[in-house]
Parts: sequence; C-alpha cells; structure tokens
Amino acid sequence: MLKDSTMWYESWFDTPYYHILYKDRDHSEAKEFMDNLSKYLSLEKGEKILDLACGKGRHSIYLNKLGYDVTGVDLSKNSIAYASQFENETLRFRVHDMCQPYPDKFSAVFNLFTSFGYFDKEEDNLSTIKAIKSNLNEQGFGVIDFLNLDYVTTNLIAEETKKVGEITFQIKRYVEAGYIFKEIRFNHNDEDHLFTERVRALTLEDFKSYFDKAGVYLLDIFGNYRLHKFEKSTSPRLILIFK
Repeated sequence: MLKDSTMWYESWFDTPYYHILYKDRDHSEAKEFMDNLSKYLSLEKGEKILDLACGKGRHSIYLNKLGYDVTGVDLSKNSIAYASQFENETLRFRVHDMCQPYPDKFSAVFNLFTSFGYFDKEEDNLSTIKAIKSNLNEQGFGVIDFLNLDYVTTNLIAEETKKVGEITFQIKRYVEAGYIFKEIRFNHNDEDHLFTERVRALTLEDFKSYFDKAGVYLLDIFGNYRLHKFEKSTSPRLILIFK
C-alpha cells in the first residue's frame, strides 16, 4: 500500500520517519546561527523569544541555554510532545498554528530553517507575517530564515538515495508551478511510503511584497548562518530581519 499526504506538513512532520531522515542535521551550525543572531539583535538574557514552527525544539533548547525565556510552538503534536520533556521555568512548548498570533509579546520572533511557505492558500503566508508583527513588543525583531531560491534552483540535486539505519530513502527534487517539491519514497516493514514536501518558491521580492502589505519594515538581509551579506546567486540562505 502506498501512503501519501495532501496536507503534507501535518502528517509528514508527525511521523517518526521525518525525524529519522533528518536526524543528522548540523547542530553546531544551528548553535552558531543562534549565537550570531542573538548577538546581532543585542538580545539580553531573560528577554522573551518565540520560536515559530520549532519542530522538536533544537533551536529553542539552545536559546534557553543562552539565557533567554523561550516559547517554542509548532503544529505537530508529536514534535511538541517530544520537546516538552525539556521544559523548565523559562522554556515551554505549545501546539500552535503560526498563521494566528500567539497570546504574548516577545523581543524576537524566529521562524527558522525554511519553516515558511508551506500553505495551500497564498493569504496564509501574509497572515503569518501579520501574526509575527502582532507578537513583537515595541523593540522586537522578526526573523525569517528561508532558502535562497536562485541558489537552490541552480544547485538542485534532482535525485539522491540516502540510507539511514535500515531505511533507504529515495529522494527526488524539482521546481514546478511556483513550488519546490521534494518527493520522499521508501519501504519499511514491507509497506511503501510516499511523502511530498512542498515549499512555495518565494524570492526576496515576494517577501518585500508581504512586508509592505503587513506593514513591517525590512531592516537587514543576510545570506548564510554567519550573517554574511546576501548575494542573490551565491548565498545559500535568505535571512530577513524586520520589525
């Protein structure tokens, strides 16, 4: 039986296979990014940060270790259930739809690791920007860490095989109809699975349009986790700082 998902981010993120496939993510790179970002924003210990679409909480947990009061939210109940084991007085995790404002104000709202542009409805992208704006205090900063479309399309690996433990993942990537697709096929316990990640192929100009409509001001743009200047053709990331 072949399993697929139309609402891919709801089902795929809640499967154990998602975490198996991505278990080798570079945690040292994530820590370096958080160090650089918190220093750039001049965030002081004790200030409140919202980690929007936090997954299993790796960024939230590290930010809390740096001394910040962190709330991590995600649509995945399983991810939040896992992350909740790390809660303390200044670290909490909640199930939450990022299209809607969270009932609190923060010095910074982080949306990291291309956790934007999943939605079927275009207006949900704008709603997310508006929600981030509403969650910022008077001095607060919004941060979106997205892929750089030009770099990704130029360096796209169309097909690859990745073996993790006993599971062999067959991965296919392509750009079509304004989205970047990633098809993930594998067999486990004699059952075939198919999950398709889909992220809207957004450019810097698209984000500027969202920001104009949401009434937020773009302050700075970086092209990698070391916060180097954004270069359209060579930067792997599109990191947007706004308020």
